[in-house]
Amino acid sequence: MKPVSVLFVCLGNICRSPMAEGVFQHLTKPKNDTHHPLIARIDSCGTGAYHVGDGPDSRTMSTLKDNGITTYKHKARKFHLSDFKTFDYIMAMDDENLDDLQRLRKSCIKKNNMEDHELGRVMLFGDFGGEEGEVVIDPYYGTRDGFDVAYEQMIRFSNGFLKTLEKQAAAAEKQSGGE
Repeated sequence: MKPVSVLFVCLGNICRSPMAEGVFQHLTKPKNDTHHPLIARIDSCGTGAYHVGDGPDSRTMSTLKDNGITTYKHKARKFHLSDFKTFDYIMAMDDENLDDLQRLRKSCIKKNNMEDHELGRVMLFGDFGGEEGEVVIDPYYGTRDGFDVAYEQMIRFSNGFLKTLEKQAAAAEKQSGGE
């Protein structure tokens, strides 16, 4: 199985999706180590352009730092249709983001006369947390504890997603005759 690229998507790209990106980077590339063999690229963006060019929310950064993630850097960007071709997995943080991305993807397929398999898969990141349909509530208007809850979710979802990829890789290896 070739390494995959993963894009995390929320609304403004300053709270949830950069936290997911930072956590996923941390889990797949420990200090002084190479990337996880199944991961090629990791990024995040927002469906809205509210914060383009801004760094992550200070509460996102302090939550990451409090959990040992100190080297993460990011500037917010808006989702582009080209992301469907660039990324294998596009992970939405909530149902609204998921609906927006699915609508854009369908439109892109129809407008460009493409096949479904030619574009990255749009999924709810919370589906990898043990309970299908779990969403990450936007902590932007809340207090710091919302960021702590989001962080815990990012750890669970990231580990669940990595286990899924590892199972797929093992199945592909077995099917190709390797041990």
